[in-house]
Amino acid sequence: MEAGVEERRVDSQGRLILPPDWRREEMADGKEVYVIKRKGYLKILPKRRANLEEFFDGVDLGVEAIGDWREFERSYHGGRDEVSRR
Repeated sequence: MEAGVEERRVDSQGRLILPPDWRREEMADGKEVYVIKRKGYLKILPKRRANLEEFFDGVDLGVEAIGDWREFERSYHGGRDEVSRR
């Protein structure tokens, strides 16, 4: 897909045809878009499903495993148990 500016007609009901190469490359997963309205222009973004798996195991809590949750909270929150606030 080549980036650029294309002139499109808008029909009497406010519809326009999105460029076929953009639809093929950007909307391969679905047929919905976000339309962001701004003063003087519209921004059209393809609606995609977020892949949250890329964030799994991404947080390092400084421990190998959590065996006792309360003990973990005490050490993580500086000796205070967040559940009982002690």
